[in-house]
Amino acid sequence: MSESTLLAAAFDPSGLIAADRLSDLLHITRIELAVTLGLSRDATSKTARISRPATQAQLRDMVEILNRARPWAGSPQQAFAWYRSQPLPSFGDQTAEDLVREGRVDAVRRYLDRIAVGGYA
Repeated sequence: MSESTLLAAAFDPSGLIAADRLSDLLHITRIELAVTLGLSRDATSKTARISRPATQAQLRDMVEILNRARPWAGSPQQAFAWYRSQPLPSFGDQTAEDLVREGRVDAVRRYLDRIAVGGYA
């Protein structure tokens, strides 16, 4: 799977990230996807809610982080496991999931940038 494939495979024909496609790629339910994003279950199960700009932004942020972690994690599922459970020492052992849910996706991006060039975690 190429680096951009997870993102590309998650899009529906209208250009939105489809919760059902993404949850299938990650081998989780749409409810688990909603919980990961800090959203209500309706946000990933009702068409009107999944297409909202705020929901799509959260999905895109998560998929971007997963795409960046996938090459060294090994697979989309392993990148997702890292995203949800790996404590990041630079952030008081919060996970990428914690930071993204707090709206600190830029901090995770900078962290991954540092790691990519051989910096310390």
